[in-house]
Amino acid sequence: MPVVPDVAHFTLAPDWICEVLSSRTRSLDRIRKLPAYARAGVGHAWLLDPTERSLEVYRLVDDRWLLVDARQGSLALRAEPFDTLELDLSNLWIGASAEEDEVEA
Repeated sequence: MPVVPDVAHFTLAPDWICEVLSSRTRSLDRIRKLPAYARAGVGHAWLLDPTERSLEVYRLVDDRWLLVDARQGSLALRAEPFDTLELDLSNLWIGASAEEDEVEA
């Protein structure tokens, strides 16, 4: 968005969203929100699950979500649409340790 308009809400869809899943919201995020984001034209969606220590990366292709990457644990990855940057998943999980990195690598 080149200029932030002085309005109460936006009509331009974001390029990327990230939903943090919980046991209470998991179904809502997957079943209701993801299709709504697709209808709105959001280009990329991440589903982050702190309990499972997982990240699912989706790209919108022809109005449908395509899973382009899925990782679990404390590994590093480059995830669309920010694939020029390396994301270390261990920074997202409380209690992640170097020993986990060695086991999962």
